[in-house]
Amino acid sequence: MDRFDVVDRAILRRLQIDGRVPNNELAEAVRLSPSACLRRVRALEAAGIIAGYRAELDREKAGLDLTVFLEIKVNNHSTETAREVEEGLLAIPAVVACHLVTGSADFFAEGVLPDLPSYERLLLTHVVAIPAVSDVRSSFAIRTMRSRGPLPVDHLR
Repeated sequence: MDRFDVVDRAILRRLQIDGRVPNNELAEAVRLSPSACLRRVRALEAAGIIAGYRAELDREKAGLDLTVFLEIKVNNHSTETAREVEEGLLAIPAVVACHLVTGSADFFAEGVLPDLPSYERLLLTHVVAIPAVSDVRSSFAIRTMRSRGPLPVDHLR
């Protein structure tokens, strides 16, 4: 899809809030027939703007009470180093987000863990074990106001 209209944006907003909304309810909410709505959703999926559907778990109820943000520096800057660090971080189940960044750090990673001993294992067994990692600074979330909120779609035209 090269162009997105007001209906596409409405569909995307609604599906981000409730990915399990029945098609007839979604169609009614965006003022389309169910068949036209389903065609739109399928087109958004085929275009890759809808990357998938999944259950979002409550971290606290899942026993993941600790959220940590890791600022990671690497030894040298190269495509190979970036790939090595990226692969190492993405192989860690507790890492739920990872970004290559500019500034004083090279990567930011978000980890979710049950407790401090789990954080220690994450840090010592996994993160600093990645050969290119030279320094790690950690910050802990005290309270999370929003996690994985809906993405803005108003810019899509």
